Amino acid sequence: MTNKVGQAGTLESCDALVIATIPSEGEGIEIQLDSPSLVSFEKEMRDAITGVLQELNVMCGVLKVQDRGALDCTLRARVETAVRRALAALPEGSERP
Repeated sequence: MTNKVGQAGTLESCDALVIATIPSEGEGIEIQLDSPSLVSFEKEMRDAITGVLQELNVMCGVLKVQDRGALDCTLRARVETAVRRALAALPEGSERP
């Protein structure tokens, strides 16, 4: 099994750093979320992340998200970019998770 990693974003204010680790095979999504807004917006943030993963048909992987007050649209864009970068790094012929 091969893991590929994609990264997007920064740790600047109003942004999020997303690191997506996508295995060449496997099951399940793990979201590691760190944010000063977790108390108020954890459900919305998790829903945004899982929504992007569903849109991209990603069924397994680990997403580490370090949020610094990013808007919903920014968080979604960072997740999409990190996942697409990880998927682009998968070896040819491997099935998409």
